[in-house]
Amino acid sequence: MPKSSDHNDFLPPPAAQAVVALGQSLALARQRRKESLRSWAQRMGVAVRTVQRMEKGDPGVGMGVYALAIWLVGRSQALADVALPEFDMVALDAEVQVAQKRGRRAAP
Repeated sequence: MPKSSDHNDFLPPPAAQAVVALGQSLALARQRRKESLRSWAQRMGVAVRTVQRMEKGDPGVGMGVYALAIWLVGRSQALADVALPEFDMVALDAEVQVAQKRGRRAAP
């Protein structure tokens, strides 16, 4: 029986949908490689049920399991790129606003 985590109840719908889409993509990648659930589970060092939950997009599956599956399909660099600072538009916009306010104060 999977562990229940309260944080899963707070997952915003777009984030939950992204996890489901990731799981579906990983399932398709496994199937296209003609790998069974059992062989992937063995390669990942997890139970078959864990792979099934991951492929359904269960947010309670550990990040390490998703990361290992992403590595198995040769996309680990994409995972590393997800939170690069140059793609953090919210933080970049905030920095621009701060710079603009400083510029207005410095202008005569």
